[in-house]
Amino acid sequence: MSIVTQLSMLSWEEVENLGDLERLRLLIDHLPDEGLLTILQKKRSKGRDDYPVVAMWHAVLAGVVFQHASASSLVRELSRNAQLRFICGFKPFRSPSDDAMGRFLEKLVLHETDLREMAKELMNGIRNHLPDFGRYLAMDSKAISSLSPRASKEEKADGRRELDGEYGHKEYRGTHADGSAWSKVVKWFGFKLHLVVDAKYELPVAWSVTKANVSDNTEGKDLVSEMMRDKEWLSGTAEYLMADKGYDDSALIRALDKTHHISPIIDKRSSWREKGTRLLENGKNVAYDEDGSVYCYEDDGKRHLMANGGYDAKRDVLKKLCPQKAKGVPCHCSKDCTVKSGFRIKRSFDERIFTPVDRTSHKWERLYNMRSSVERVNSRLDRGYGFEVHTIRGIKKMTMRCSLALLVMLGMAYGYLEEKKPEKIRKLVG
Repeated sequence: MSIVTQLSMLSWEEVENLGDLERLRLLIDHLPDEGLLTILQKKRSKGRDDYPVVAMWHAVLAGVVFQHASASSLVRELSRNAQLRFICGFKPFRSPSDDAMGRFLEKLVLHETDLREMAKELMNGIRNHLPDFGRYLAMDSKAISSLSPRASKEEKADGRRELDGEYGHKEYRGTHADGSAWSKVVKWFGFKLHLVVDAKYELPVAWSVTKANVSDNTEGKDLVSEMMRDKEWLSGTAEYLMADKGYDDSALIRALDKTHHISPIIDKRSSWREKGTRLLENGKNVAYDEDGSVYCYEDDGKRHLMANGGYDAKRDVLKKLCPQKAKGVPCHCSKDCTVKSGFRIKRSFDERIFTPVDRTSHKWERLYNMRSSVERVNSRLDRGYGFEVHTIRGIKKMTMRCSLALLVMLGMAYGYLEEKKPEKIRKLVG
């Protein structure tokens, strides 16, 4: 006869040793949710308390942590899993009904501001452990399909129709190893998650949810402005923001550089009709191309790529060095060559191409490669937090669901840091 070891209802140590429940325990122990729970408890005030507010909130967190695609799936798990009910705080042999869970989630939608305040508090706690949190930022958008495949023809909201979604598409372009071009178009109906993450620690910093047809650079400008206004500590911490060419916008680049003093590391779209180079201002034999490469020309027309000399912040100029002096390149220029002693490019000449970190430098390439961090966070949302398969309709519910997932990431990271396990903050799923 096999012996089954039962869980003691009074031994929290045994609960802690349940490996599959470790992440949920981290959240329950470290999430600063007292304010939200107080508000929800006051709203309930009188009446029956079969399913306590705290237990319902912990159950919602469990639904995110254990990747339940729907509230019904979570309710079924609670009904058969006594250990989970105990950790959440339900009364013995009591699990919520589908209707009770649905009503609680409807109420939670109204507390988006409180969820974001919790996220801000967690970020402040993370900064106490990681002083450089927020120095390297990366931004990208993510397509999130609605449960509905198309817009509803009915205008009356009943919780079963999609009245907020729009059609969106993203086009990806690149070049194969043999030089041939490739492109890929992704289309969907629903929403977009616009996300800024810490590129070093792969944790969310700011986010918004819009309809799928909102452009990246339009929402990107608003998101950056809101982020810097809402999180004042970033003004003294953030140094770089990496993004793909979807955010190539002069107004955004200028706002990052001039207003927020953040170096934009943003890939550039091709906008020149002609190919080749253009002469630089005050440079008789100096020209540049759309990629930001700067060349000097010999008297016979032969050109040389100029070396990088860094950025002069006081003068707001990029410095370029004579290739003959910097790299020993053979050159037969006349004595009145304008680049013998170096050449300075005023960034105001073209701020989109001439960014504080030179586009042609190794530093720019190294920083831009950090942009992949936001892609990994997006992938984590899909595979680890259930956004590939979900039952969500409506932009308010989608916003709440995204905020919950990102709040869970921050909560688990803070929990690991508080428990002296910083090596685990990248392993927030599985």
